[in-house]
Amino acid sequence: MFSRQQQNKTSKKGKSLFGRINSWLHLWMGLTSGLIVFIVSITGCIYVFEKDIRHYTQRYQFVEAQEKPFLPPSQLRQMTAAQVFGNKADSLGKRLANVTYYGSKDKAATVSYADPKKGPALFYVNPYDGKLLHKKYNNSDFFRFVLKGHMYLWLDKEIGKPVISTAVLIFVLLLISGLIMWWPKNLKKANANKSFKIKWKASFKRVNYDLHNVLGFYVLAVALVIALTGLVWGFEWWAKSSYWITSGGKSLPEFKRPFSDTTTLTALYTQPEDRIWQQAQRDHATAAQAGALQIQFPLKQSDPIGLMYNPDDGTHYRRGFRYFDRYTLAELKDGGGLYNIPYDKAPTADKIHRMNYDVHVGAILGWPGKILAFFASLICASLPITGFMVWWGKKKKKTKAALPKKELLKVKEEELVEALSC
Repeated sequence: MFSRQQQNKTSKKGKSLFGRINSWLHLWMGLTSGLIVFIVSITGCIYVFEKDIRHYTQRYQFVEAQEKPFLPPSQLRQMTAAQVFGNKADSLGKRLANVTYYGSKDKAATVSYADPKKGPALFYVNPYDGKLLHKKYNNSDFFRFVLKGHMYLWLDKEIGKPVISTAVLIFVLLLISGLIMWWPKNLKKANANKSFKIKWKASFKRVNYDLHNVLGFYVLAVALVIALTGLVWGFEWWAKSSYWITSGGKSLPEFKRPFSDTTTLTALYTQPEDRIWQQAQRDHATAAQAGALQIQFPLKQSDPIGLMYNPDDGTHYRRGFRYFDRYTLAELKDGGGLYNIPYDKAPTADKIHRMNYDVHVGAILGWPGKILAFFASLICASLPITGFMVWWGKKKKKTKAALPKKELLKVKEEELVEALSC
């Protein structure tokens, strides 16, 4: 039983001890993480449509469709290296890493290269004649800049990643504490209207409060999904724990490349990459016709030849990786982690983990999912702003309450009503 003094104190405050602690935590967690949450949300909002924007703005991705086969990967690699590096194409550090073919006949092929000075590079080439169409260095690419802000806050990875991840984790707690604060005491019409509707004709202060309170509730579920899937890249312990839970106690398989048998340094086949590519077009016909096939070249004696296949160019979760001994072309089964078997044959936990990126950006639902992710991210970006303005307004309200009675009488009736309703 509460004493009369405790009851008076509780009624005077209007909130329970738990409610006051929750409000205090919500305020200070929001103030400490707000700016980072805003940056992460805005950059994520932009990045949702990255692939679609590139489609319309980067026309060098396309070529005139022709009724003849693409050049094999060994030729595209050799021709690209000659055009980019000239007579230094075979020197150390001037080796191209992979060639990617896209299912559409009017899409350029891409050849990747890790430039020691300029960073990762992507060369677009005509798959019919090997002509170099465009050089793109990722570090100078706009969307790469956006992604670095989203993942690392434009800092070094070792610093930015934990800062971003911690802010996102705090944001998850903010969403939960915000739901507790939002929850109406009863479902009478007056309270329901305050909790579910924005009073657009009210003062700016009340509209701002509703934008934070009501929009925060409506975006809650989607925001939680986006934040929780983002934490999979942020914290290794989070990724392992989520897989452990969904798999019933199994460890998350490590993604790795197997090794070729270096005891046999004599290749049994000429142009082994081309043989694997030709076989891949038969084994993964859907990827060859509508998605993407990538041949990964061995750069060291122990490296295998890698094959990435993706039957759907718009998502990533159905991708698969296969590896072959560079000398014998025997398939190596101990690489690729979760991606070493077709998606349809994978266990449920593996499917969930493989879908993580596409769920994070909304691509799992196609265009409707991307639009949903876009507006959810936009609202998440607004929450730190509207929340800060609510807090700032309450500070000013306390200042007014401290004024002498004569000056208090000068405050407009509307402002008093607004102060009481908040």
